[in-house]
Amino acid sequence: MVIVLTVTAALAGAALGYTHLLTEQPIRLAQKAKQEASIRKVAPTFDNAPAEERIVRKLDDNSTIYIYPAKQGGEWVGAAVESFSKNGFGGQIDIMVGFEKDGTIRDYTVLKHAETPGLGSKMETWFHQDKNRQSVIGKNPASDRMSVSKDGGDIDAITAATISSRAFLEAIQRAYNAYMNQNNDAVSGASPVVKENPEDKPQKRGGPQP
Repeated sequence: MVIVLTVTAALAGAALGYTHLLTEQPIRLAQKAKQEASIRKVAPTFDNAPAEERIVRKLDDNSTIYIYPAKQGGEWVGAAVESFSKNGFGGQIDIMVGFEKDGTIRDYTVLKHAETPGLGSKMETWFHQDKNRQSVIGKNPASDRMSVSKDGGDIDAITAATISSRAFLEAIQRAYNAYMNQNNDAVSGASPVVKENPEDKPQKRGGPQP
C-alpha cells in the first residue's frame, strides 16, 4: 500500500512538473508582450529596446520602480515608468506612465488594481478625459500639483472615489520623481529617490469613498 501511494505521488508530482514546464514559457512570453505593449502605448516614439535597458530603483521599503528609457539615435526622448501606490481603496495600484523628455505626462495605463467597479476602477479612463480638471495628459508635475483638488491640487478626483484618485496621483508623482532622477546612479540597485507616504487606514470597500 505504501509503495502504491509513493508511486502515485511521484507520478502526480512529475505530471505537475511537466505541466508547469509546458505553461511557464507561454505565460512568460504573454507577460513580456503585455509589458512591451504598455511601454509602446505610453512612451514617446523610440528606436531602442526599452525593456532591455530597464533601470531599477529601490525605494526605502525595498519596493521597486522600473524605468524604461525611450531613445532616438541613442538620446533620451522620454521614458515609460512602472510605478505604484499602496494606498488604493482596495490595496495596491500598479500603473505604467509615459513621460516626454522634460517630464510632461504623455500617457498612462493601469496595469493592476482592486478598486471598486464603477468607482475607483474609473481611473483607467477618468484621468484621460479632457473635461474640467480630470486629465493628467500634458501635465508636468514640476508645475502642476499632482493631487486632488480637495487637497489643494490641480486634478479633479473621480466622483465618490477620492481615495483611489489620491493613490493614482501618488503613483504618478512617484513615477515622475524616479524619472527626473534617472541620470543619478541609473543602474540596478540605485539609491532611493522617493519617500513612502504614510499609508491610509484600511477602508471598507463597496460604497463611495471619502
